[in-house]
Amino acid sequence: MAGAGAPPHAAGAPALADARRLRADRARQVADVLRRQVLYGEFRSGTLPAEAELVRDFGASRNTVRVALDLLRAEGLVERCPGVGTVVVAEKYPHGLERLLGLAETLREHGEVANEVRTTGLITPSREISSRLRLPDGEPVVYIERVRRLNGTPLSLDLTYVSRDLGEPLLAEDLAHNDVFVLLERIAGQPLGRADVTLEAVNADPHSAATLDAPRGTALLMLERLTHLADGRPVDLEFIRFRGDRITMSGSMSRT
Repeated sequence: MAGAGAPPHAAGAPALADARRLRADRARQVADVLRRQVLYGEFRSGTLPAEAELVRDFGASRNTVRVALDLLRAEGLVERCPGVGTVVVAEKYPHGLERLLGLAETLREHGEVANEVRTTGLITPSREISSRLRLPDGEPVVYIERVRRLNGTPLSLDLTYVSRDLGEPLLAEDLAHNDVFVLLERIAGQPLGRADVTLEAVNADPHSAATLDAPRGTALLMLERLTHLADGRPVDLEFIRFRGDRITMSGSMSRT
């Protein structure tokens, strides 16, 4: 008889796999909601509700809730403490994408942003950078590399290219305690206008990982930003690597 030799449990294997997949899907749904609540400080006490309360709130099984909490623990957001419960152990800081602000301006309410200036000077850029800044090939630009820290914690590694006429005066300024945007507006004698932004995930190379005190190969948020003066001239091209476990990007979109 066909199939007579199949193991007795074989017929139930697909059903078991489906059940596991559905539980994993449901756990991700629960984790997504809890993640947002953690990030936006909705658990004022620093402790998540007990598992039994989460089971009731989400209408999920206890196993599903536990898997969801394990997902958040793997992200470094919470920790399971015996006798205490699930506590928030890491905070992500919000970075809006709607206004053109420097990091210190953006995160002012969350603490002090300090800049470690690692490298500055004139360099001959690649053709791509020259093209983005609308400069002739081979024209030097000012290069600035900084580590940005919030309350002493490494947050981002910023590689900045600035047109020479604005960049050389910039090098005489206090870059350790000021946002480049604020300084550029003063030097240029006009406000910044707009920026073209691209956001993607990249793996931390050895240099970035060591600089940001992050595991090698961990995912970073890469923000590429080309900033223009109010008159439309592009003057500042930045490649900013954010620690993804310490920053969250947000904005509002309209269909009109």
